[in-house]
Formats: sequence, C-alpha cells, structure tokens
Amino acid sequence: MKIVSIVGARPQFIKCAPVSRELRKEHEEVLVHTGQHYDHGMSEVFFEELAIPKPDYNLNIGSGTHGHQTGAMLGAIEDVLEKESPDVVLVYGDTNSTLAGALAAAKLHVPVAHIEAGLRSFDRRMPEEVNRVLTDHCSDMLFCPTETAVRNLAAEGVTEGVFLVGDVMCDAMEYNRAVAEERSRVLEEVGVRPGEYLVLTVHRPSNTDSRENMAAILGALGEAGRPAVFPVHPRTRKYLSEYGLLVEMPENIRVIEPLGYLDMLHLMAHAEKILTDSGGIQKEAYMLGVPCITLRENTEWVETVEAGWNVLVGAGKERIADAIHSLSPISRQNGIFGDGKASLRIRRILTGRQNARSG
Repeated sequence: MKIVSIVGARPQFIKCAPVSRELRKEHEEVLVHTGQHYDHGMSEVFFEELAIPKPDYNLNIGSGTHGHQTGAMLGAIEDVLEKESPDVVLVYGDTNSTLAGALAAAKLHVPVAHIEAGLRSFDRRMPEEVNRVLTDHCSDMLFCPTETAVRNLAAEGVTEGVFLVGDVMCDAMEYNRAVAEERSRVLEEVGVRPGEYLVLTVHRPSNTDSRENMAAILGALGEAGRPAVFPVHPRTRKYLSEYGLLVEMPENIRVIEPLGYLDMLHLMAHAEKILTDSGGIQKEAYMLGVPCITLRENTEWVETVEAGWNVLVGAGKERIADAIHSLSPISRQNGIFGDGKASLRIRRILTGRQNARSG
C-alpha cells in the first residue's frame, strides 16, 4: 500500500514521527513537507531529533496569506499525487497544509485519512477551525483522538469511517519523555529551577496581531513574581519588534529562540504553569500534569478544561494574573487521550481497509 503523508508545521512533525514508524512496518510511505514551517528551529530540528525520515518532497511554499499559501500548496500537492498515484493520503491536524492535502486528494478521488479528526472550537473566525471542518467533510477515514471528537462529527452527520484511536501526541510523548529527561539541558541553559518558572508560547493571530493583547499578556507575566521562559515563534518576534515590546520586555521574562521538541518537552514538564494559545500545548500540558492557562476564549480540547487542568482567560491582564496565582487542579489526570497506541491502531485500520479492497 502506498501512503502519501502531508506535513508542514511543528505539531505535525511531532505527530508524524510515531505514525511513520508504524506505517513503514507494512507499507510504503511518501513523505511530503509543504514548507509551511521552514526555518531550522521550526522544522529541520524536529526531523533530526525525532528521527523522522527525510521528506521525499519539500515543496518550499513558505509563508504568505492563508489564501495564497493554501492555493500554492494545493497545486504543488496535486502534482505530487498525480506522479505518485497513492492508495491513501494522510493529513494531520488543522493547518493550511492539512486542508490543501485533503482537497488535492479529494479532487483526484484519492481516499483521505485525517489524523486528529473531529476537533471543534466552534469559532469560525479561527482559520484552524475552518481547516478542520472542511478536511473532516472530505475525508474517508477520520481518526479521532477523543470521544468528544467522535460526538462532534456525529452532530455534523459524519458517522461513516469514524474511528476512536486515541491521540498520536500521546504516542510521541510516551516515546520521547525519557529521552528528553536524559538529553536536555535547557533548564540549566536558561537558568531556571524545576517547578519555579512559567512557560509562555504565543502564535495565534488573535493575540499576535494586537499590540493591546500582547502588552496585556506580557504585563501580567511581568507581575508574576517568578521567571517566565518565552520561546518566541518567528512571526511573534516580528510583531513584538514592530510594537516596541521587545525593548520593553519585563526583566523576569526570558525571551529565547524556538526550541526543538525534546528541549520544549523538558521545559514544559518541569514548569509550574504553562501559558499558551496553542491547541497542542494545552494537550501536552495535561499529559505532563502541568496546569495550563489558555490565552483564548475557547478551546478544541474541552476535556482539559472540564478536568480542571486548563482555564480559558483570553488576553485580559487581570484574568491572566489571577490564573497565574490561583489555578490549582484538584483532580488527577485520566487517560482521556488514550494509551500511547494510537499509531498502531491507525496502521491496523489502514491495513484492514486495504485488505478488504484487495480481497
């Protein structure tokens, strides 16, 4: 069976690693990197650390507006699919790379398999939400990480080809957490002690495109009374520089370059709390047992909020400051994201589908 896997952004590289290991036990995988995340700190380092096979195609699309980027990817992926004639196209998550891969395959009548299907924030202003919904509705196999995701699809009339497999990020964490503990020296390099610092990540346009929001977030952290480590996404750095906020950065906030997966995993695992607008990091925080403060008004990972490990605060300075001081989960985490065997289930389902077609 020939499978074309489409990746393009940091979270997809992490998810791809355990799935690719499983797929290649039985099938031929052609790996396509769209180039959505393209500098070393956001791309190559993940392939190196996670031992992901070198991409068979690097489309080098790079940045641009959502429309231009998605359109360029759509045409380039279509060329790859016509050349490779795969049995299945596998897409991950909710980026422009995800939607472009799904649309290119659907228009060529190649079955689409969507990993992390069924997530919903119910906010159509978010480009990720539009990407998720459209991808799900042109997918033939929908691999859901949680029961909530299965219910979301059913509410939209999608019940065929839906599989509850667990979350492949759980697979990645199971595989890499011990490696990160052994190899990473990021705490020493940044100069923080376990349990005595905060971690901040910000990349969504709803925050980065607003000086007011960024100033409120940094202002709340500046009054936190403890160090805060801020690995800065390249796009976020550009806006902070334009707003003049880099030179006004509070002394306790340690601005560093983006981290590789192992260093970021180690940094998050030993933090007191994590502040983020990333969907993936909300989930990773829960898996690591670290309270999460989400700088949004909604989340696709509602289970983490319901469990008391995540709180939605938007970009209001007072709400952020209150959460920094008061968030303290009382319940223990449970296995809402699976058992670390999602990649194995995905391989078995794909193999079963192929056997059924050929038999």
